[in-house]
Amino acid sequence: MLKVLFAAAEGAPFYKTGGLGDVAYALPKALHKAGVDVRVVLPFYPRLFPAKYRAELRPLAQFSVRFGGQEKYVGVNTLTLGAVTYYLIDNEEFFGRDGLYGYWDDGGRFGFFQMAIVEMLQVIDFIPDILHLNDWHTAFIPVLLRDKYSWIAPYQGIKTQLTIHNLQFQGWFPPSLLDDVFGIGRQFFNPDGFEKNGAMNWMKGGINFADRVSTVSPTYAGEIQTPAFGEGLDGVLRNQSWKLRGILNGIDTTLYDPQTDAYLTANYSATALGGKAQDKQALQAEVGLPKRDVPLFGIVSRLTRQKGMDQLITALNVLLPGEDIQVVLLGTGDNDLEAGFTALHDRFAGKAASLIRFDEALAQRIYAGADFFVMPSAFEPSGLAQMMAMRYGTLPVVHETGGLRDSVQPYNAVDGSGTGFSYWDFTPQVLAETLVRAAHLYREAPAAYQQLQQQAMAADFDWVHAAQLYLSGYQELLE
Repeated sequence: MLKVLFAAAEGAPFYKTGGLGDVAYALPKALHKAGVDVRVVLPFYPRLFPAKYRAELRPLAQFSVRFGGQEKYVGVNTLTLGAVTYYLIDNEEFFGRDGLYGYWDDGGRFGFFQMAIVEMLQVIDFIPDILHLNDWHTAFIPVLLRDKYSWIAPYQGIKTQLTIHNLQFQGWFPPSLLDDVFGIGRQFFNPDGFEKNGAMNWMKGGINFADRVSTVSPTYAGEIQTPAFGEGLDGVLRNQSWKLRGILNGIDTTLYDPQTDAYLTANYSATALGGKAQDKQALQAEVGLPKRDVPLFGIVSRLTRQKGMDQLITALNVLLPGEDIQVVLLGTGDNDLEAGFTALHDRFAGKAASLIRFDEALAQRIYAGADFFVMPSAFEPSGLAQMMAMRYGTLPVVHETGGLRDSVQPYNAVDGSGTGFSYWDFTPQVLAETLVRAAHLYREAPAAYQQLQQQAMAADFDWVHAAQLYLSGYQELLE
């Protein structure tokens, strides 16, 4: 049986800040169903670990790693969830924090985590065929296997795959970490290794030394090889393009299912859509909008410029005075963007509701109750929300980039095909025009709108498809 260890800095249902956390939960589960002995290793953040899983945790092993000139304690806790075994690396000094990232010593914290992962393999007697790494927090492991741990015979057959979830985050650290954390030399600290602008760049090291590099949509795999999206590593990715793959993320179709979602006022399906109208009215009442049959646009997002939220504020300030539409937004982010959406809420009472917070249950109700779901991202490696929205019969309005382009088929008025609306020129004006076009279809062609809803709900984003592509890639590596 193929053995895979999936390594990440976060993973649902324990903790997540974005798509990586969703993938770290859903992909291993799908790989297990495909017959893979897949296990997951995460840090153990004791202050953040959900209470409902604590009773299932049990200690598995204790050892130490050489961290610079000191021995640092490593505890390995384990539990099994949905037939997938999880290993949680415990060290209070590094992971006893109130958040996952953003600390001055993140280089030391995740340097320790990566060494602990590698040294854990012999301790727990699980030597994987594939070590599947994710983002910068684990991207330096291929370098460590080539250098610090190259002498360990059982490790020499391990193949590594690095998945890039967002190239914007790369793991930049001073070269002093080579001594202070890893205790390795400078043989790969050069432009062909992991050196970039005089610093360690963990992502660059992973790209150069991993056996396979993947990212979370085919379009994004092409985009990051260009200066516009490559975040300074486009040349490295072009050089390594022979081992780069783009595999579109999936969603958990049992978790995101309008027929069974317990957060909804009424459940419904593609063939019985009546409950969706009830969910719309319930959503309007919940967020303080009048119960009217007008196009309702939903947004659930981090409020950042990468997500296009600045352009959305501009577009809505133009549209809301004259267009008979409603908008509900849920999210937090940059202070000026939070203030911009709050101003929309205050200025356009009865048309705009801005909820500046995170609320998982309300997010589900927006997926279900809105008529359209807006994602005007400047770039989007994969995106999951547009897939969730389609699952609920809520038509996405997206900028054609990354996984948004790969997952949303634009509406064709001639033959009625499509699963949503998209636009190419990344400007507030074109975004506003696309929102108007969507609203017009809702008002003037309800039969065409309902046909699009059913086509969107029929789109299949189950993780089983992505898992098969990952599995094929694993087998290629081993061959």
